[in-house]
Amino acid sequence: MGGQRTLGINGLGRIGKLTLWHHLGHDDFDRIVINVGRQVGTSLDALAQYIAKDSTYGALHRFLYGQSGRPDVRVVDEEGGLITAYGKELVILREARDPKDIAWREQEVAVVVDCTGKFRDPHAEADDPKGSIRGHLAAGARVVLNSSAFKAKKGAPLPDDAGLFINGINEFDFDPARHKLVSAASCTTTALAHMMRPLLEREPTRRMITAGMSTVHAVTPSQPVLDAVPKAGATDLRKSRGAMGNVILTSTNAAAALELVMPEIARIGFMADSVRIPTNTVSLIILNVTFQSEALPDGTVTLGRDAVNAIYREAAEGEAKGLLKYTEEQNVSADMLAEDAAVVIEAAETHSRTGFMDLTLPSACASGAKGDTVRIPLTHVKIFGWYDNEMGSYTHRLGELTTHVARSM
Repeated sequence: MGGQRTLGINGLGRIGKLTLWHHLGHDDFDRIVINVGRQVGTSLDALAQYIAKDSTYGALHRFLYGQSGRPDVRVVDEEGGLITAYGKELVILREARDPKDIAWREQEVAVVVDCTGKFRDPHAEADDPKGSIRGHLAAGARVVLNSSAFKAKKGAPLPDDAGLFINGINEFDFDPARHKLVSAASCTTTALAHMMRPLLEREPTRRMITAGMSTVHAVTPSQPVLDAVPKAGATDLRKSRGAMGNVILTSTNAAAALELVMPEIARIGFMADSVRIPTNTVSLIILNVTFQSEALPDGTVTLGRDAVNAIYREAAEGEAKGLLKYTEEQNVSADMLAEDAAVVIEAAETHSRTGFMDLTLPSACASGAKGDTVRIPLTHVKIFGWYDNEMGSYTHRLGELTTHVARSM
């Protein structure tokens, strides 16, 4: 047992289960302790079957090894909660739901990934009656990764020992001497960050005036299958409407979270919203950005569709290889199922349009006197980015971040 070769997972819902799948396919941990906090079915075999099959991604053995794979999830000890899967030990804990009561110390678990989505306030104390992400630390963990973005009280900064990190963006800012609570943001923030970085790092597109995005997003487990009575205190009544029969307008915290990993976003005034649609997974970011561009003496504009696509093609072949992918094919969402990329740029749909804004100078300037009019070219660009919001885009990035954190300790 022990140390950094043992990983803890709290919660075995969508992200918890797929986090397990990710680490079963990699060799960074050979023992995984999973807290489900309750009995499942009539025996441990019910949980073994749940782990081995998935309605979205198919059978685990085929996901890991293709058609040559063979099932290998077996119950070894019913009472002791031991399952083996593809050469790794899975220890199932079925007693505690409050993080502070989970047996991480006894199981020698140093790194825990909390996939419940319930413990989002990094300020809450370990003994909070509703449970707290800090409870994992009190129970023996050294670092806790939260599979969703932190949600502190409005306006409150993150505590000094907490940080938000996105793999491929700012994971090297993780400091094991300081950070005990880590958020991996969200699927949408992860994809959006990888769409924005190439633009922010290149001169032609660095001068952003404004930006906004909409995500056309697959359903999540937080939505009911059929209409349900809103929970006490619910302000967005649409979230209680049936997920599989509606297109639902809602919100996303992707823009706010993005500012924590890319502070330069704050000056742009970024806006974000979400449209939930009745599909199992794969979502689409529609990114709209307005740039101050340049016009040559003959009227030609230097920033256009081809220039933007060239930026993404260069990033996909260079600094973002394997994380950002670029395609000129015409895709539909099913083509992106399990696609291992933070985001896939659908270059065939990149659009740009340049217009001119006439500005009247407010005071004497080097270029003219008060009252003079200056014509400035502005280019509006629309960029489309696919992401498999469950496994391919988000859970793989969360898994890579988890491995980086464990290796840094």
